[in-house]
Order: sequence, then structure tokens, then C-alpha cells
Amino acid sequence: MHAITIPEPGGPEALVWTEVPDPVPGEGEVLVEVAAGAVNRADIMQRQGHYPPPPGASSYPGLECSGRIAALGPGVSGWSVGDEVCALLAGGGYAEKVAVPAGQLLPVPEGVGLKEAAALPEVVCTVWSNVFMTARLRAGETFLVHGGSSGIGTMAIQLAKAAGARVAVTAGSREKLERCAELGADILVNYREQDFVAEVREATGGAGADVILDNMGAKYLERNLQALAFNGRLAIIGMQGGRKAELDIGALLAKRATVGGAGLRARPLDEKAAVVAAVREHVWPLVAAGRVRPIVDRELPMSDAAAAHRVVEESGHIGKVLLLAP
Repeated sequence: MHAITIPEPGGPEALVWTEVPDPVPGEGEVLVEVAAGAVNRADIMQRQGHYPPPPGASSYPGLECSGRIAALGPGVSGWSVGDEVCALLAGGGYAEKVAVPAGQLLPVPEGVGLKEAAALPEVVCTVWSNVFMTARLRAGETFLVHGGSSGIGTMAIQLAKAAGARVAVTAGSREKLERCAELGADILVNYREQDFVAEVREATGGAGADVILDNMGAKYLERNLQALAFNGRLAIIGMQGGRKAELDIGALLAKRATVGGAGLRARPLDEKAAVVAAVREHVWPLVAAGRVRPIVDRELPMSDAAAAHRVVEESGHIGKVLLLAP
């Protein structure tokens, strides 16, 4: 088979489409013939040498894919060769085939095409685990998501609205904010021109956001705390704005707030399987009903992953960028 390899860390040109050995499914795994993968910021970090795969995971980038089951490993039940699936991966999605733990498989949901389904697993599992399982967003609360036009953001808007929350977003252009509004966002903040703390406070009568989903990390930590409501919950899932920042513990205590951070990639298999099972139970019916849908900006050949990475790094896209296998 062919896969995208990274012989040396670097820019997009470091991604090399080359022939590699086929993976073999182990105990509890299935072999998926990939139809499409999707680009995530974590893939860019891996390409740059900042985010190596966890022990035992594929060295090829790619944290989600869709395709058809080509073979079953020992001990797998409930799935059959030929089933159309999408999968949460620890790596290996930029390839023609990938071995996946069976607990990280999802059926392609009703109403979604096979290739389009590649845009779902990573973003849905990230949003559901952080916003609903950990931060416990509830109906009637105010939810702020930074980067509302991103793959994570477009999914977070839809899921929060489906849960009955009021949604605030930040984005860097009028076009992006308009797309967020089309998906259901109520409070629109252009972070290049407006202060999200002031805007969210004004829109909530001074209360602030009950839950914030943040991809910036250090750069926004202090302001996120200012924007939180009493008993608010801040979920940090990225470090685009740096790794280290000071935190005013007094302000945190005064607001009785919670700050948490969690990734998916390195979690134990049973934890990832639990997230995937929750997504199948709670989110897949929303997708089948048309209340939640993947937002795909464009599709590019997997062999041209470098071009896809450039698109994502330039941040001109809305939703997900897909990589189509040959």
C-alpha cells in the first residue's frame, strides 16, 4: 500500500507519499481500506516534530478516517468485512489501509457519504468528551468556542445548539462569522476587532460563559477566566497560543471555576472506546436526523497532503479538509 511518511520533520514538503508494508490487524483490531482521511492541527504538529505518536501507534499521520472493513483480527465481533465505517485513530489515517481497535469504529451514519464521514470521528469525539462528558454543558447555559469556523468549532456549535445551549463564537472574518451564524451561533465575535471578554459579558448581562472550549492555550488563559461565569468550566484542547501562562488562583477560586485539559490520542483504549460508544449513542441519532452534519471545505488527493496542510495552516478554510485515498 501507499502512505504519507515523514522522513524528517519540517514544512508541508516533509510529507512524502510512498510505498510501505500493509498493516496487519492484531487482537481486537480490524483492517480498514481507507476511502478518506481528514487533516487536523495535531497532524501539522506531528509533521513539525512536536507531537510524536504514542507508543505502538502507526508512525503515519492521520487521526481519523472512513472506509470499508477489509479484514477482522482475532477476537473481533459485531463487525463484518465490507462494513462501511469511520474511525478514531492514534495515527495512520494518511494511508490506503489502517489497523484500528474495534472499539474505535463507528458505522457511517445515515445520511452521510462514505468519504464525508472521515470528517466526523476526531471532532465529534473531541467535542463530546470535553464539552459534554467533562464540562457537562446543559440546556440553557452559554457556551463559548474559540475558532468557531474550524472543524472543531463547526461541530461544537451544532452539538451545543442541539443540547439547548446559547452559543458564542470567535472567528477572524465576517465570512467565517456568517457561516457560524448559519450553523446556529448566537453571539459572534471577530477576535481581530473585538474583545471576546467584553462581548460575551455584554451578551449575557455580565454573567459570562458557563463553558468555554479553547484551542489557544496560554495566550487566552487569563481572558478565558475573565469570560467565565461563576461555576464556569474551561476546557483546553490546544496550544496554538503557547504552552505556559500564569493563572490568578484567587480569581479562579472566586468564580468557583474549573480549568481542565484533555487530548484523545494518548488515552488508553478503554477510555477511547467509552467516548466512541457515547458518541454513537448520543450524536449519531442527531446526524441521522440532519440536526448535526460534517462541514467539509474541500477535498484533495491524499498523495497531495502537503497542499492540504498548507490550506489548514493558512486558516482560510471553514470546517474540515479531506484527503481522498486513490
